[in-house]
Amino acid sequence: MRLTIFWERMAEHFGAAYADSFARDHVMAELGGRTVHQALDAGWETKDVWRAVCTAMGVPPERR
Repeated sequence: MRLTIFWERMAEHFGAAYADSFARDHVMAELGGRTVHQALDAGWETKDVWRAVCTAMGVPPERR
């Protein structure tokens, strides 16, 4: 998954204004105790980060 698609999906689910805030502030066990930004900076694949967000936040299957 390209990074641009990842951020589009984040904005679709959380809203454009909240997606980046969530990505900076919300620490997730699914990401090894990291935020989205920290996981991406650490080299995690965007598809794996997106899957973790979907699992943690209950993103409906049709939006995954």
